Amino acid sequence: MQKELFKALVEVIAILRSENGCPWDREQTHTSLKSTLLEETYETVEAIDSGEPEKLKEELGDLLLNIMLQAQIASEQQHFDIYDVIDTLTEKLIRRHPHVFGDVDVENAGDVVKNWEEIKKQEAGYEDRKSVLDGIPIALPALLRAQKIQKRAARVGFDWDDISDVVDKVDEELVEMKECLQNGDDAVEMEIGDLLFAIVNLCRFVELQAEETLRKSNRKFILRFKRMEDELAKRGKTLEDQSLEELDKIWEKVKKDER
Repeated sequence: MQKELFKALVEVIAILRSENGCPWDREQTHTSLKSTLLEETYETVEAIDSGEPEKLKEELGDLLLNIMLQAQIASEQQHFDIYDVIDTLTEKLIRRHPHVFGDVDVENAGDVVKNWEEIKKQEAGYEDRKSVLDGIPIALPALLRAQKIQKRAARVGFDWDDISDVVDKVDEELVEMKECLQNGDDAVEMEIGDLLFAIVNLCRFVELQAEETLRKSNRKFILRFKRMEDELAKRGKTLEDQSLEELDKIWEKVKKDER
């Protein structure tokens, strides 16, 4: 039954892309779908955060649609089809998990990651990577990319020994940023970037994902801000009517009500 469902999906996508199909679907290219792919990925992440299975199911379907369209376009160009994608993925998973499908022994997840990286070095397409930092996607969100850069560097021993050193580095970068602001130095952008990089490193050291950590703070701010708006509405007032001091008092009330 599952195979028939997938086959039916492949056929639907082919019809949408056919001469008598959907004008929008027929117009799409690998490039035009990039923004949609990113959008659907972020919506899927949001669905995971919501904790709502039905919402996640729908968003995973939207994400799968983009993948299916990309594969269909490639098939029409006689490059590969969705079955080639599945076959390549299956083979890769087996090859990169010798501790599951072979006779390699591992003690923990760290060993798995180490073996994974060693296997990748032997694969086609990876032979041109000269640096430990090669291959980290430029298009990644900056916080996520910074953390991946730091993890790569840490794997070869370029890392702090203790979290106190990481905190000291954050303090150091904060001082340098403050000095730039006070002096009107044009290097303030670089100093703020260095501070952000140091904070990402702190997240990594305490085993937090910097991107996810900031996402949660964003969500918390939005919820509090909306509650502040609701509180003002109950009083028959608007944000524009209040001074910053008055808004700050309501903000603190909202925070206190959360406890």
